[in-house]
Amino acid sequence: MQKRKLFIISLIMCVLCVHADDSIVVSATDLQNLVERIERLEKAQNKQDSTSQKMVNGEEKTSNIEEKTPKRERSGRFTLGGYGEVTAKHCFYSNNYLRYGKNPEKYANDHYGEFDLPHVVIYMGYDFGHGWSVGTEIEFEHGGTESAVEIEEEEGGEYESEVERGGEVALEQFWLQKAFNRYAIIRAGMQVIPVGGLNAHHEPTEYFGVYRPEGEFTIIPSTWHEVGLTFMGSTPNGWHYQAMFLPGLDSDRFNRKNWIKPGAGSPYEFKLANVFAGAARVDYTGVPGLRLSLSGYCGNSFRNTLSKSNSELDASAYKDVKGTVAIGSFDFAYKGYGVVLRGSATYGHLTDAAAITQYNISMRKGSVSSKQWVASDALAAGIEIGYDFFSLSQKLTDKSQKLYLFGRYEYYDSMFRYDNKPTDMYAWCGRHRAAVGINYYPIKQIGVKAEFSYGILNKGILSDGTRGKLYNDEPQIAVGIVYAGFFQLDH
Repeated sequence: MQKRKLFIISLIMCVLCVHADDSIVVSATDLQNLVERIERLEKAQNKQDSTSQKMVNGEEKTSNIEEKTPKRERSGRFTLGGYGEVTAKHCFYSNNYLRYGKNPEKYANDHYGEFDLPHVVIYMGYDFGHGWSVGTEIEFEHGGTESAVEIEEEEGGEYESEVERGGEVALEQFWLQKAFNRYAIIRAGMQVIPVGGLNAHHEPTEYFGVYRPEGEFTIIPSTWHEVGLTFMGSTPNGWHYQAMFLPGLDSDRFNRKNWIKPGAGSPYEFKLANVFAGAARVDYTGVPGLRLSLSGYCGNSFRNTLSKSNSELDASAYKDVKGTVAIGSFDFAYKGYGVVLRGSATYGHLTDAAAITQYNISMRKGSVSSKQWVASDALAAGIEIGYDFFSLSQKLTDKSQKLYLFGRYEYYDSMFRYDNKPTDMYAWCGRHRAAVGINYYPIKQIGVKAEFSYGILNKGILSDGTRGKLYNDEPQIAVGIVYAGFFQLDH
């Protein structure tokens, strides 16, 4: 090695002598830097030669794996994906907040339309190795928010804050995960609570409708996410399981239209955890094309709040109130022979519903409570089936294009049972809904949807004492373009 250094230095000196007339000056420091660079190159070459020799002799060591990992494999540790929806609808019924009031006939001829971006979601994840990984999800609902500070000429040049567009931006998921093996994985952080078919499969390519199925979307949070701790895993024969520990819901914000749905999340800068809950899910996928799933949730919800009613919280009337929420759900999916069949049934029960209603109604004006009646029981059930007519053509099948004609039926009621209320003033909370439409997939990740749906609200007691139709039906047409998938990163 020393001879090689001397040779290179001599060669450089010779070159300098030949070009002495050009007044090139090379300092001793420059020569030293050059020698050090040569040494580094030699070390790198010796290390590569050593590694190659060990591979030939079958003596490869773990310490060399990272050095030999190709750039393409390293970048595969980072994942980027998401889903989104661009939708439009025209509703042949009113969106006036009084349309379910005492005189619904006043709004019988109203109609309205909407263009929207219901959900635009970005997934990002990274695999650190050794079983450690992180996942995040950022969601923009209804286009996000826009606000600005402007100088108003009409108001004497005053600075004024303007809200230019509504919507929501939320960190839906952020979790760290350690996988010991396929049977035992622990995840901590903000994550989806997979209760019901919709929360577990909420991407727009996982249901036929332009919008998410109304039933589950109405009575339980969607997408339901909480900060919690999860143990999960799977077996080789198709069983998948999750068990979760998380903070309870907040009964202050339960209401008649959405049952316990508003009780998820938090209006504060943190999530209260005065009470706790558990959730679990089991999926079976051992039969090709079939998935069967059971999921459930149980936890208290009363006193998980910062607010207090005009009545004292520790008064005897509320001493034993817990507000236990129990939810059970079954969902399934089958895909084969050009047919896609999906369905779900979800039932929920809230203990102490009458006491919680009384407590919420008595809360002070500035509280976060909607001060509404809440049901002791709510339910949602639906089924949809679609047939891919492109599966009849081998040419279109080879191109991976699909065209589904589908039908869907569902029934849901956010006030299925409630106490101490003798009238049918909440009959509008329960309804049948039927829909038919098409889904066209030019590629797997992109879908074009169109549907016509018809909502029939529950009957109630009329003014003459007979049972009949109290509210207007709700027909609508809707179209949408959706995507869901992971993006290919350039290397």
